[in-house]
Amino acid sequence: MSLFPEARVLGVDLEHGTVAAKTIPGEIYRLYPGGSALGLYLFLNRIKTGVDPLSPGNVLVMAVSPLTGLPISGLSRVNVTTKSPLTGAIADSQAGGFFPAELKANGWDAIIFSGRAPEPVYLYINGEKAELRSAASAWGRVTGEAEKEIRAEHAEDNLHIAQIGPAGENMVKYASIMNMCNRANGRNGTGAVMGSKKLKAVVVKKGKKQKPVNQERVKELSAETKDRIQANSVLRNLAENGTSGDLESLNLVGHLVTRNWKSGWFPEGAEKITGTKMTETILKKRDTCYGCVVRCKRIVEVPGMVDPLYGGPEFETCAALGSYCGIKSLEAIAHANQLCNMYGLDTISCGATIAFAMECFEKGLLTKKDTGGLELTFGNEEVLPEVIEQIASKKGFGAMLAEGTREAARQLGDGFPELSIAVKGQELPAHMPQQKPSLGLVYAVNPFGADHQSSAHDTVLSANPKSGVWNKLKQIGIWKGYEPDRMTVDEEKVRFAYNSQCFYAVADSLCLCQFVWGPVWQVYGPSELVELCRYGLGWDTSLYELMLAGERRINMMRHFNAREGFSKKDDVLPERLFNPLPDGPSEGRVLDRDEIEAARDLYYRFAGWDTETGNPTEAALKRLSLGWLLEN
Repeated sequence: MSLFPEARVLGVDLEHGTVAAKTIPGEIYRLYPGGSALGLYLFLNRIKTGVDPLSPGNVLVMAVSPLTGLPISGLSRVNVTTKSPLTGAIADSQAGGFFPAELKANGWDAIIFSGRAPEPVYLYINGEKAELRSAASAWGRVTGEAEKEIRAEHAEDNLHIAQIGPAGENMVKYASIMNMCNRANGRNGTGAVMGSKKLKAVVVKKGKKQKPVNQERVKELSAETKDRIQANSVLRNLAENGTSGDLESLNLVGHLVTRNWKSGWFPEGAEKITGTKMTETILKKRDTCYGCVVRCKRIVEVPGMVDPLYGGPEFETCAALGSYCGIKSLEAIAHANQLCNMYGLDTISCGATIAFAMECFEKGLLTKKDTGGLELTFGNEEVLPEVIEQIASKKGFGAMLAEGTREAARQLGDGFPELSIAVKGQELPAHMPQQKPSLGLVYAVNPFGADHQSSAHDTVLSANPKSGVWNKLKQIGIWKGYEPDRMTVDEEKVRFAYNSQCFYAVADSLCLCQFVWGPVWQVYGPSELVELCRYGLGWDTSLYELMLAGERRINMMRHFNAREGFSKKDDVLPERLFNPLPDGPSEGRVLDRDEIEAARDLYYRFAGWDTETGNPTEAALKRLSLGWLLEN
C-alpha cells in the first residue's frame, strides 16, 4: 500500500469543556477516507447501543476528506454523522459552501462532539488553536443574526460558520446545520443533535489553501471543467437555472410530487415555480461553493420579503414547499425557504410535514380547532410563514409537526399513518419511484431513510448508447439501457442501483459534490476520480479500492441500524406508491409490489446480507475489513 496521510481529529468533550487533538494512522484513514466513512468509523468506536439521539450520550462527527479544498470544482463538502432523532437510525448529511474547505485549510479532518455543555457554546478554530467559547449572545437568534453577532465578537469578517438556528435549539426532529445561512446539512435532524448538546456553532478562521501533490496535472484537469459544462446540456441547465431547472419537465411527464403524493401532476402551478421562472424573475445572482465554476446555487431577492443572505430555493424546496402543498407562487416559496434557512429547518421534511397536515385537513381528520385556527388547505400560501414559525418554535400546532409525519401520525391515531409518506420516518424527496423504480428500491433499503442522492436515477439508462454517460456507467459495471417508458426493476436495475449506490457512497466519503463528480452525467466520472486521488493526494488507488470504500460505508451504516433494532421490516415504501396515479400524463402509473420486494431480496444477495433480516453477515463485514464491528 502506498503512503496515506494521517487524519487529524479534534475531540470535543462538551460536558467538561475540553478540546484535544488526536490522529488516525494513515493505514486506517485509507480504509475510511474521509467524510461519511471516517465519520462512521469515529462514531461507531464511541457510540453505545440504544442511546437516545437527544441525550448527552449521542456522538456527532463533522468530517471532510484529504481531497477537500484542492483547486478544482466540487471539492468543498462536509459530512455530519450521528444518530438521528427523526428516524432512530444512522444519520448522514452533506453540505457545501466555503466552511468545509476552510475547516480542512486549518489542518483538521474531523471533529468529534460528545456530551452536553452546561451552557450554550461554540467551537472556535484558528489553525492549531481550538477552544470552546460562550454562545450566550448568539443563542436564540436566527442564523443571519447569530452569524452577525459572532463576527462582531471577533471583529472579523473572514470567518466561516456552521451553526444551528432556533429550530435546532428547540430540537425540532428535522432541524438542519446551516453554513453561509443558506447551505444545509439537512435531513435526519443533525441540527437537533447540536441543539441537544447546547452547541450553537463551529467557527473557523480562513486558512491556507490546499496544494495538490501534482499541481500541473490537477491544473490541467481543472482547466477542462468549463468546456465539459458547455458540452453537456444537463450541466448547462444546472448552471443557468439551478437544480429546479428540470421541475417543469418532470411535471410534463406527470412525475412532479403534488399535494402530498396524491398526484404527479401540477398543471396549474408547475411552470410558475421552475428554475427558468426563477432566473427570469427573482434571481439576483448565481452563487458558488469554494473553488467551483458550476455556480448552481441561487441567490434570490424579493424586496421587503426575501433577503439574498438566505440564498434561494433548490429543486427539492420548490417541490416540498410548492407542489407538495399545492403552492404556485415562487415568491411565497422563496419566503418559506428563507424562513427555513433562518430557523434551520430541513426544507424537504418541513414541506412534506405541512403537506401531510394539509391532506389531513382536507379529509376532515383535522379541523381549525385542532390547528389553532390555521386554514391548512392545499394552495394556501398565506399559512406557510405561520406554520413554519410554529414548527421552529415548537409552539401551538407546530409542536406536533416538529416531530415529523411518522410521529405526528402516531399521535393523531388511526386513519393517519397512510398519509405519512416516509421511509424509516424520513419524508420522501421529490423524485417519484413510479417513474424511477430502482430509486424506489434505494429509498427502501437506504440506511438513513429515503434519499435521492444515494444512487443514480433510472432515467439515465435511457441515454443515447453513444453518449458519454455510457462511458462512465460501464466503468462501474452497468451495461444495459432501457426505453424511457420501461418502468421496471429487474436484475439489471438492481445491479444499477447497488453499483451506483456504492459509487455515491465513496463520493460522500471523499466529500465530492455529486453535481461535479459522478458515474453518469456529471463533469467528471469514475476514471477521473482515480486520477484526482493520484495527482491531488498521491494516493495510488484504483476504482476497485474506491468502490470497496463505498461498500464499507454502507455496511457500517447497516450494522449500526441492526444494533438499534432495524431490519428488513423497515425497508418498506409508503403504501401510496402502490396505488395508481389518478391523473395527468402518468395516470395509472404504479409500482409493482411483488417486483419491488423481489428486487429488495436480490439487492440483499448482491450485498452479501442475510435475506431474512436484511442485515450484514459476518462474512460481508469481514470481506470489507469490518470484523472489528462484531466485537463492539
